[in-house]
Amino acid sequence: MIRLLSARIFHCRLRPRVNRFRYGALYVTVPTEALAKPSRTGLFSVDRANLFSVRSRDYGDGTIAPHLWIRQVLNEWAVPQADGEIVLMTIPRVLGYAFNPVSFWCCFDREKRLRAVLAEVSNTFGERHSYLCFHEDRRPILADDTLKASKVFHVSPFIDVAGEYAFRFSMTPEHIAISITLSDDKGVLLQTSVAGATQPLTSARILVAFLGNPLYALKIISLIHYQAVKLFLKGIGHFRKPAPPASTISH
Repeated sequence: MIRLLSARIFHCRLRPRVNRFRYGALYVTVPTEALAKPSRTGLFSVDRANLFSVRSRDYGDGTIAPHLWIRQVLNEWAVPQADGEIVLMTIPRVLGYAFNPVSFWCCFDREKRLRAVLAEVSNTFGERHSYLCFHEDRRPILADDTLKASKVFHVSPFIDVAGEYAFRFSMTPEHIAISITLSDDKGVLLQTSVAGATQPLTSARILVAFLGNPLYALKIISLIHYQAVKLFLKGIGHFRKPAPPASTISH
């Protein structure tokens, strides 16, 4: 079942100047089987124009269907335990437009236990990189577990490509909470989180969400540039964008 996630996003930079903000965001959680072919259900579509939609070409490597791509990724990284449902958590396109800073592929086993999460990160230069999170012994991921990955992908010109991410995932059908902390050799630099309750996706809920914020499609990218101006005015140093990593997926 496709669900609507009304989330609160928190972002806090700790050094060299504190910069924090919160804002609301809408996500959908879509079982990957729903991405297998174009469809339309009320005001939500897959690979078709609508008020809310997702497009399969926005995810994966762009050469094979995303529901096949994520299974291929799990096979290549030897995570056979994730043999159950896979759900994509992503910001939908609104009237055909969206910018997704990060989408999450939540990979469960047949007992509905979380086994792996692929965080698919996009930057404003049109580049994508994915961090695949799983335990080395492939045990289930619990809400109080921390999974780490080295930062290898350029996201913000105000943060160097260095340090380590720490991911935490708490997921039930009715509620999702994800936190990502970036640390470097001086300690914690950045704390972010997204959390909220989910509900079955209906046309009525889509319409209420849209009428409550008709400019939502431009909200995310506008906030990114607004926060960049704030960091610049606070005198935060600027880093030149390096070449993207050779591999599109890291662990």
